[in-house]
Amino acid sequence: MSTAALPRVTVVAAKYRDAVPLVALQRDAAAIGVICAEDDGKEGRAALDRALADAEGRGCRVAHAPRTLGGQRGSGKEELLKEFQEVRPQRLLVQDPDPVRVGFDESAGVPVHDVPPGDAATALDAIAAARDYQLATGEPVLVDCRRAGVDERADITAPLRYPQTTNWLAEGFDGRLTAFQPSAGGVLRWTQDEPGGRSWRGPELLPGPRLMPALSVCRDPHGFVHLLALRRTQRKDGGEDVSIMRAAQYRTGGALTPWHSLGSPNPGDRYKSREAGFPAAAFDASGTLFVFARNFGHSVSYRMQGADGSWAPWQHLSGARIADEIVTVTTARGDVEVIARLRDSAAVVRWFRPGAGAAWTEDRSIALSPAPGSMAAGPEPGTILFRDLHTNEPCVWQPGAVSALPIGGADGAGPVTGVPGIESEGWAYSALVRSGPGGSCVVGAHAQGRPDAGVWWNDLGAHSDRMPAMVRDRTGAVTLATVREGGRLSVANRLSPTGGFDFSAWNRV
Repeated sequence: MSTAALPRVTVVAAKYRDAVPLVALQRDAAAIGVICAEDDGKEGRAALDRALADAEGRGCRVAHAPRTLGGQRGSGKEELLKEFQEVRPQRLLVQDPDPVRVGFDESAGVPVHDVPPGDAATALDAIAAARDYQLATGEPVLVDCRRAGVDERADITAPLRYPQTTNWLAEGFDGRLTAFQPSAGGVLRWTQDEPGGRSWRGPELLPGPRLMPALSVCRDPHGFVHLLALRRTQRKDGGEDVSIMRAAQYRTGGALTPWHSLGSPNPGDRYKSREAGFPAAAFDASGTLFVFARNFGHSVSYRMQGADGSWAPWQHLSGARIADEIVTVTTARGDVEVIARLRDSAAVVRWFRPGAGAAWTEDRSIALSPAPGSMAAGPEPGTILFRDLHTNEPCVWQPGAVSALPIGGADGAGPVTGVPGIESEGWAYSALVRSGPGGSCVVGAHAQGRPDAGVWWNDLGAHSDRMPAMVRDRTGAVTLATVREGGRLSVANRLSPTGGFDFSAWNRV
């Protein structure tokens, strides 16, 4: 395949050596270009050349020789924008724009990091330049930010700074489907023209504030879709705040509500407010929205919006120190629960309430060891899906169980999600979807409520650089969706609402 026909992936890092793990993350065929803020000498360049040679062995091509910015300090964004106008990136790989602290200097009142400050500054310049490039050209740029301190040999999704967007394909109030994806320039949206139809339009870039390139999507009991994200804003004292933002889509294909800031679990402090974790959200049976995020102390904070629209202030759940990885589930009773991966051990902690209005209870009795970046809500109420840290095999945890059940499918990477209530030849099933080898879309199914009866998996191809999505609409029809660089959405539909698990050919929107 010629370089021109391959997806264009641009790696931006502070130095040559910093670009090595980013190049290693690109496992699939792509035209890779590397841009660094500064030259770190012959050894750094040699390490990068070896990484690029290894990438070529995996089927990639080197789009151009590694480049170094030559501008003055503080001109990184402008220099990168010029480079992007030439190389036209479709996917951007950068370092962590907001690394988590490893300590706090009480005497100086500042956080301590184990990475140079230039790493985050270069990443922020690259995201800002990609945003301006996308807004000027209309060409979508998908962005992956790599967490610091993660071995490049780890699972391809484990080093991601922000969680993958799950459940990004949703049915609206009128029965039409909408797909959402984060990009450098903001939220991309594709809209189905009519319920059950094969015609879509998009991607369109939804107007809104300058968001970080990540997104959380959830649906309320009435069928309206809610989006959550993070936004960085400059402070008058020279620092930056990170705020949790929320908007809703009440009419399919229509304008979003204005993005509303929910603030930060630790407002007012230029360092503490910056460490707001990525939000996770869910609705309970009464229509109350719960938004959870990691706080400065590495525990969980939450806000909730009642069915009357009023917001309560941020509250903190004391207890375990967690990583920036939170999953929410709604139980069969309609209560919201939270499961988070612990920061300092290969385990999880769960918070639940015995009833509406009761105090939150911390539960560390669940014996789960999820791989970083792999947890997601399962298709059935209260269930959790994840990949085992040691085997990479998808597992399901059901309420009341002490441990999880492996369900096969150790190939691939990232979370597993699904939908319940799939009828097939007179039986009810839960359908699952995940990424398989090379990012293909793999679907599976098991008898509803009985994953122990066995899951069979079927690879449907359709390579996707983002996690595939699945939705079951009100008619019982099942739709799959994948998305690649350049905002290319592909959709496949189940051929029969009650027959086997056979799907149509992929339709590129």
